[in-house]
Amino acid sequence: MANSLIIGQYVPTDSLVHRLDPRTKIIIIFLFVIFIFFANNALSYGWLALFAVASAVATKIKLKFIARGLTPVWFLIIFTFILHLFVTREGPVLFEIIGFPIYSGAIIQGFAISLRFFLLILVTSLMTLTTTPIEITDAIESLLHPLKKIKFPVHELALMMSISLRFIPTLMQETEKISKAQASRGVDFKTGPIKDRIHAVVPLLVPLFVSAFKRAEELAMAMEARGYQGGEGRTKLRELTIAKLDWLAFLSFSCVLIGLFLLRQ
Repeated sequence: MANSLIIGQYVPTDSLVHRLDPRTKIIIIFLFVIFIFFANNALSYGWLALFAVASAVATKIKLKFIARGLTPVWFLIIFTFILHLFVTREGPVLFEIIGFPIYSGAIIQGFAISLRFFLLILVTSLMTLTTTPIEITDAIESLLHPLKKIKFPVHELALMMSISLRFIPTLMQETEKISKAQASRGVDFKTGPIKDRIHAVVPLLVPLFVSAFKRAEELAMAMEARGYQGGEGRTKLRELTIAKLDWLAFLSFSCVLIGLFLLRQ
């Protein structure tokens, strides 16, 4: 289970994507999340899918590892597609499933929404795979720096997001340990009625929450013991700088956006 989710994991490799400034990656991903909703046909979706796959290849991370890490998401993607088959009623009826008519528009819309969902998760996952939590914290704090003028707690927000990403793999590992321990005691999570499965999850959730609160308390005590007082007066070991590679990345993504609007109908 710990290896079946890539969100929050960092994989160090010597790739161009890794060497990009984290602010560049955040801005490009933010724009991608916005402009993916402008795709409205097969060509525009295919163009964005090509960009996402090319970005994944450019990270030099094995595609099998990325695909395996997205396995837990496939359930939501397939569920979204099936839901559209039975809810959307557009176009001619192609066939029926157990008395439910399946329309051509339902298949098209379900595939488009599912592909959009997949691309969003893939591209955002590349952010954590190629960027350390400290770099993400520094980038968010830098991008939100103007909000400090209105007394917005920029440093605290960036720190909370960084800690959340950092502890996702830790909690997954803890969940795996607890589930194996409970299974060795005879708890069955996979078979039986749904009611019994829900009851079986309780012995898993209770120790998981206890462990999470314990880790949070230990982290707070460690930060307090080290004299943490927020972002005021703190210096940085690594200063973020926009290099030529970042400008090249912005130029390349601009070409992707231009191609998107040219391919739209």
